[in-house]
Amino acid sequence: MALLPDRVVRGLLFDRDDTLVVDVPYNADPELVVPVAGAARAVATARAAGLRIGVVTNQGVIAKGWATRDQVDATNQRVDDLVGPFDVWCVCPHGKDDGCRCRKPQPGMVLDAAERLGLDPAELVVVGDIGADVGAALAAGAQGVLVPTDRTRAEEVAAATTVAATIEEAVALVVERAARTEA
Repeated sequence: MALLPDRVVRGLLFDRDDTLVVDVPYNADPELVVPVAGAARAVATARAAGLRIGVVTNQGVIAKGWATRDQVDATNQRVDDLVGPFDVWCVCPHGKDDGCRCRKPQPGMVLDAAERLGLDPAELVVVGDIGADVGAALAAGAQGVLVPTDRTRAEEVAAATTVAATIEEAVALVVERAARTEA
């Protein structure tokens, strides 16, 4: 499966947990941040290709009161230090029942990132490990690439238009599409 052939791609957004870094449930401790294999190389490849890059991440730990926004921001800074740098970070601090516009699979963070990057949402690809990541991309008019983990449900994989085995494979697909559309 591949990205849509008629789309210009100028930006790439990543989910944080289980996409860029090993998921530690409700992590707000910078010392626990461990990049997934290939994440730093993938981000460097996207940057070298001239793509604008960012992160869109649900952080319900804030809504639960288990961490402050400052703690989450410090954790995100550690991700940025180890894997980035990223042009933009968008964080949803809400819980799944809060009814916000930003929590994936809602499109709010993707739309906000597009605006902050100066791109049309249709020029973005979102890479994530669950259906909510791909759903947010589609709801915003972007494209999605699913990189399944052991926690990704089979129905999410079956529903995804584009699936990659690794973050590096996902970025290679995006970079290839970006190069073809710029030619």
